Amino acid sequence: MRVGLITSRPDHPLLAGTAALLAPRHEVETLDPETAPLDGSAPSNRSVPSDGPASSHGTAQGRPVHRLADVYLLKARTPRALALARRLEQHGAVVINSAAATAFCQDRTAMAERALAAGLPFAPTRTFATLQQLAARPGLVFPCVVKSRHSRRGDLVARVDDADALRALCGTWADEPVVVQPFTPNDGWDHKLWVIDGQVFAARRRSELAAGDKSPGTRLRPEALPDGWTAMARAAGAAFSLDVYGIDLVVADDGSPTVVDVNAFPGLRGQPTAPRALADLTLRTGAEAGLLVGELSRGGPWGRGVAR
Repeated sequence: MRVGLITSRPDHPLLAGTAALLAPRHEVETLDPETAPLDGSAPSNRSVPSDGPASSHGTAQGRPVHRLADVYLLKARTPRALALARRLEQHGAVVINSAAATAFCQDRTAMAERALAAGLPFAPTRTFATLQQLAARPGLVFPCVVKSRHSRRGDLVARVDDADALRALCGTWADEPVVVQPFTPNDGWDHKLWVIDGQVFAARRRSELAAGDKSPGTRLRPEALPDGWTAMARAAGAAFSLDVYGIDLVVADDGSPTVVDVNAFPGLRGQPTAPRALADLTLRTGAEAGLLVGELSRGGPWGRGVAR
């Protein structure tokens, strides 16, 4: 089987561990989305397809279609990474998680709406066109949590305790589209629940919004989590069409959990069995995709390697 890693960091522990498990019997290749051409030329990468539909001769608009891998793992969220994943999907590739599901989790407004519609205890979320517009809003209740509407590296995530602090943020982020959520009083620790193909992993980590102590987190046994938490984590995957994902929980002083974020393809740091779970998901998905392509195309012009 051929497995493609869409990432600029193939040395990430989760991906490196998964690749090490797969490599003895399968071909694993990396596509760096920041350098891989999107027009199909890809002189050093066989898996990037050219633009347009493939013909029966394995060409697209006069350029060769590179043979697709059986399955791709999308651990990147940049615009180029999503564009590359979409191009691969257009040519019949199977991508974990899909480009659409990955992109959806980057819009915190859409995320909140879908989570609440699915019955998840998601934090109430209001959206503002700019931070400056939020700062001008009368009657805002403090403390609150302000986040960039569009999740990305280096985005805005801050606890705001009063109007002066909000105005100070405007000095840098005035034109940033934002969401605002009420701050849930808690002990300063987040609970992170991760899921790979239905298997739940968990940890307790210091909140990035908490001041002072930055003690390392601790791994938690899923079976020791409060009733309903693992079911809630799995329900998030169904709601967001994700196979590899995480949810962040803040636990109020009365013990009730609030979901504050849903992440596509998190790193699962400190979870030693996660690479095996991801390798198993990869092999099963690739095998199922190969069988489906074989049934549909009978060896036709899909540009895909068949699982073996």
